Amino acid sequence: MTDPDMTVFVVDDDAGIRSSLVRALSLRGYRVAAFASAVEFLDEFELGMGGCLVLDYGMPGMNGLELQRHLNNMGAQLPIVFITGHGGVPESVQAIKAGAVDFLEKPFRQADLIARIETAFQITRELRQTQARSEQQQARFGRLTSRESEIVERIVENPREASSKEIASALGISPRTVDHHRARIMEKLGVKSLAELIALASR
Repeated sequence: MTDPDMTVFVVDDDAGIRSSLVRALSLRGYRVAAFASAVEFLDEFELGMGGCLVLDYGMPGMNGLELQRHLNNMGAQLPIVFITGHGGVPESVQAIKAGAVDFLEKPFRQADLIARIETAFQITRELRQTQARSEQQQARFGRLTSRESEIVERIVENPREASSKEIASALGISPRTVDHHRARIMEKLGVKSLAELIALASR
């Protein structure tokens, strides 16, 4: 069984292919949602949905590349595996450059599609881990007072002038007060050195 919170979204205007893919992928334990058009898919899709998109290139109305462009503009992080019966090299290159996992020509081997879906799922997992780390880091910085945030900003912007004496002079406070703030900053952010602090703030 695959990740229960991730879905393979199939978008293809060919009812026979949709049905075949839904059946084959469901038998392998994937959760599948199928749509006959890009518009139909967009009506149901929400940012944050995990998994991957198995997308036909040559659909009437909004084609696969146009849907990919629309999702990118939305900021969606849904890996795409293109499938097509008549796409050429320029289209495949364009799709890959825009972030697609691959561009498979019909008829393709089921094993090839499964491999691409697993790659897409791994990309989704890594994106989620990165986002979770980012949110944790942002939460740490959210615990800083305005003065502590100001000190961090000065340290990051000019690490060569990050001594307590130099910061104190710039802010019009005593070096001892800066030392106190720095200790609190290190504690709240969970770092032990100036280098760790700068690296964390930069991320």
